[in-house]
Amino acid sequence: MSEFLRAYLTVAVFGGAAGLLVLALSTVGRLLRPSRPSRQKSIAYESGVDPVGPGFSQSQVRYYIFALLFVLFDVEAVYIFPWALRLEEYGMFGLVEMGVFIVILALGLVYAWRKGVLRWV
Repeated sequence: MSEFLRAYLTVAVFGGAAGLLVLALSTVGRLLRPSRPSRQKSIAYESGVDPVGPGFSQSQVRYYIFALLFVLFDVEAVYIFPWALRLEEYGMFGLVEMGVFIVILALGLVYAWRKGVLRWV
């Protein structure tokens, strides 16, 4: 068998082992967990507010936008930290590019702020 195919075989064996492990642990969990279904447990729960009315439309879009903004700026941090470690290597070009990146994200933050998305009321 060639070295090329052996590498794929290794990946296939580890992938199969991982799949079997997931299946085995899921089965063991299903057998060991307690199962006491009730009507109270099947009620939808959103943001600490009891669901009432048709469609349970308690949650507001504002919460999802707030979470999306958090993820956006969290991803920004993921890009800024490695850039900061290599700042000397990138030079002025890297500094300008990161400045443009931060300005674009800051404009998005200002837009969200002016729309009132960041008010938690």
